[in-house]
Amino acid sequence: MEVWLQNVTFGALVGGLYGLAAVGLALVFGVLRMLNVAHGELIMLGGYATFWLFTLWGTDPYVSLLVAAPALFAVGVGLYEGLFGRLVRLHEESKVQLSILIGFGLALVLHALAILLWTADDRAVTAEYAGRVLRAGPLVVPLTRLAGLGVAFAVLGALQLFLQRTDAGRAIRATAEDWEAAFLMGIPVRRVYRTAFALGSALAGVAGSLVAVSDAISPAIGLSWTLKALIVVVLAGLGSIFGTFVAGVLLGVAESAAAFALGGAFREVVGLVLFVAVLAVRPQGLFGRGL
Repeated sequence: MEVWLQNVTFGALVGGLYGLAAVGLALVFGVLRMLNVAHGELIMLGGYATFWLFTLWGTDPYVSLLVAAPALFAVGVGLYEGLFGRLVRLHEESKVQLSILIGFGLALVLHALAILLWTADDRAVTAEYAGRVLRAGPLVVPLTRLAGLGVAFAVLGALQLFLQRTDAGRAIRATAEDWEAAFLMGIPVRRVYRTAFALGSALAGVAGSLVAVSDAISPAIGLSWTLKALIVVVLAGLGSIFGTFVAGVLLGVAESAAAFALGGAFREVVGLVLFVAVLAVRPQGLFGRGL
């Protein structure tokens, strides 16, 4: 029982990071109706930002969030203006299809650039507290994982407050609900689209920073993190920030339990099984509703 509890706890800690990674993707798709399959590469860039800040200047990885998030926000603005913004006038189905194609091409470019600039070697941030743990009875909790869960919860809480309590956040929600009505009410829809896309990129940067602390980063991690985010978005459905977070935790726990009960090879399989099952039984997701 203690071993099971330890595995469930570790899975929940990892799942919190899954939820954070998925929220940015869900925000972009929910508002713009575009699927950015290069989302994992943006997570990778956030991880490298934290790694190089730590390596070159000794910046604490949790402080580097204050650099990685704005930097990826700026990258998101550039990507929207240069690539994705051209699709906003298209029909929804066309937007999804073309955004996937653009995102796939962007992912290949960013992957190749990362190898060219930083090689294909795995990198990780090894702060002095990296190996420390918190003991709670029989449980052993890595402090970096626990801190990552806390940061993810805080960031998503701040995002929820932004969407619910600010004029800009309410404009994003109104545009996601009905962009034509929002436009008629005087909301600058194009600016809202740009802001939502940049926010999604910034969230990817935060997730990448946390990945660099708790796991290795390399140019190859983009695809796996995009897949994790997609699975979590399908599990949660659109419209619930904390529903996405909870879905990420559920996926992390399911993966950990499957790896313990059936072997490590089944860790990735369980996510795909949940993906197909939810699509078949409840296509709107477990927590799906309007933003």
